[in-house]
Amino acid sequence: MVYVIAILSYLVFLFVFGLRFAKKLKKKEDFLVAGRTLTAPVLVGTLLATWIGSGDIFSVSDLSYNHGYSSLIGSAGGWLGIIVAYFIAGRVRRFGQFTVPDILETRYNKWARVLATITTIIAYVTIVSYQFRGGGFVLNIITGGQIKVGQGIIIVAIFVITYTLLAGMLSVAYLDVFNGILMIIAIFTAIPFLIHHVGGIEYIIANVTPRENVLLGNMTWVQAMGYFVPTLLLALGNGNMYQRFFSAKNENEAKKSVIGWIIGVVLLGIGLQSLAVIGSSYFKGLEAAEASQILILVAHKGVPVVIGCLLLAAIVAIIISTANSFLLVPATNVVRDIYQRFINPDLPDKKMILFSRIVVILLGIISYSLISFFPRILDAAYAAYTIYGAGITPALLAVFFWKRATVKGGVSSMLGGMTVTIIWEVINKIQGQLPFNIPAVYPALLCSLFLLIAVSLLTPKPDPAKWKPFFKQES
Repeated sequence: MVYVIAILSYLVFLFVFGLRFAKKLKKKEDFLVAGRTLTAPVLVGTLLATWIGSGDIFSVSDLSYNHGYSSLIGSAGGWLGIIVAYFIAGRVRRFGQFTVPDILETRYNKWARVLATITTIIAYVTIVSYQFRGGGFVLNIITGGQIKVGQGIIIVAIFVITYTLLAGMLSVAYLDVFNGILMIIAIFTAIPFLIHHVGGIEYIIANVTPRENVLLGNMTWVQAMGYFVPTLLLALGNGNMYQRFFSAKNENEAKKSVIGWIIGVVLLGIGLQSLAVIGSSYFKGLEAAEASQILILVAHKGVPVVIGCLLLAAIVAIIISTANSFLLVPATNVVRDIYQRFINPDLPDKKMILFSRIVVILLGIISYSLISFFPRILDAAYAAYTIYGAGITPALLAVFFWKRATVKGGVSSMLGGMTVTIIWEVINKIQGQLPFNIPAVYPALLCSLFLLIAVSLLTPKPDPAKWKPFFKQES
């Protein structure tokens, strides 16, 4: 019961916090980009809390349970992507818009905006769907099964949707600072208690899941890169990241935030995987579905109650903050990049906020309906990473690093990457296995890159006006 009280107390705190910021909401910039007022410390907190999500709590824990620290290969893809983001953060803020589709239309054309919006919706509602599932797992375990997983999913979905409605980015960003601090304290406080509980370092070494390879664990190189590459691509093109750079007070604050972000992500990634690896030595013989819940088992049965409450609150913080952010971005895309751009260009701020809230509800319902498509969080995570990474990231990076990219090259790349991923995952769903046992990221990324490069080189050079907004200081 004490675990339930801890979680409920945290959720009440979130809601009251959100109500406070809802009163400050006056214009669309407040809802979409926090009034462009965020300083580096706040940006670090919100970037960190957004990036660490159910993917780390469940899918990475699944990998850590079965492959040990070799699962850091997947996380390292995100780390590399964040390092690259340092070199574009200032340019993104200087551009001063609201969304990734804003960038893509300026560099390419309106169809790039439409394709980016469609791709973002598909990928992000999938990511939100497994945040809901993860929250359902937490409520099920801490109540001893009194709340069924399905009931828990509904409770979490309703809370996330309601909270996101309150004040958009304004409430999400500032709350994420608290979430980030809570994550760091809880995770690194829990590690020594867990080591003591399971019997010490020697016991852990002797009882972790056996590994076939020191570097890869029980993975092949194809599988390992199948986790590394999608995470890298998502980090490089992450709409949440760009929206937060747009929310920065200035270019300098945006760039400084990336330094703190990468340090925090590496520390938290290693910390979470340490809990999963240590837990694998104590909670043995778990099936795939159970292995993904190892961190909840650790919090519930592997550490003292007080530490467990703190860790469970951190896990809920991770789930809620990520779900909020990944719900807000596609809602922004729908209202700004489709409705305002093509239907009602003179949309007033109050109506934009209202319509954004309506879309949040609709996308939340769609996210809930997708839960059954991917029974395993690990599969849902990397499918979402791939469709976004292959569908958007190559064309988006070309905006900042390749002046020769053309309109037709960028649009072809986006369409090809998205289409191949969807076809691959549908075949996987129908056949029960991936075509040729090859992860979708390989054919999707190859198709996206080939079309970007080949079509760009075969078409006339773009007008310098297309790339100059993104290369001003470098030209």
